[in-house]
Amino acid sequence: MSRPDLGFIHRFVPPSATRKEVKDKRQIITLLLLHGTGGNEDDMIPLGQALAPTSATAILSPRGKVLENGVAPRFFKRLEEGVFDMQDLKFRTHELADFVEAASKAYGFDLKHIVAVGYSNGANIATSIMLLRPKTLSAAILFRPMVPLVPDMTPDLSDVNVFISAGLHDRIVARKETEQLVNLLSKAGAKVVLHWHEGGHELGREEIVAAKDWLATNITPQ
Repeated sequence: MSRPDLGFIHRFVPPSATRKEVKDKRQIITLLLLHGTGGNEDDMIPLGQALAPTSATAILSPRGKVLENGVAPRFFKRLEEGVFDMQDLKFRTHELADFVEAASKAYGFDLKHIVAVGYSNGANIATSIMLLRPKTLSAAILFRPMVPLVPDMTPDLSDVNVFISAGLHDRIVARKETEQLVNLLSKAGAKVVLHWHEGGHELGREEIVAAKDWLATNITPQ
């Protein structure tokens, strides 16, 4: 499939099920894959395919437009480790949410069944989307997220499911930071599941299996 110009370099992988097998496009889940610092639109594809709960799962994977030190793609600027450029974060959040809406029209997937899967920087921009553009995502799987920002107005996330996986020995994201994020999303009404991984900032097989089980149990459209 050719890629329409939607403002982001990206990949779209349609469901493996045929059109005849997917009689109603509302059955299709679209995983929005959001890479970490230095990643690209290809890096998260294997993870998305591993997480996919059914053959009616599509994948949308954009590349971050900010280049750190001129070489490492990110979804928004940071001033230093853990310190974000708030103006750029807000701008990039709306820019990415607009891309998702445009992609839904271009590729024909349902905006009501978009699940963000973000790692590190990608998890942070996914969280920012939930806080600033709460109608964009129906669910999110967040690996190693931080609190990107605290919105001026608390959004209504009562229809949003969130799976957070954090490393018990993560030197980048402190346990307190993870707990603050859980509280922030929970106060907004989100249904949050927190999974602790016996590791650091890198991803582990066990937490990927846990995320897949959560996705299949909680998100698959009826």
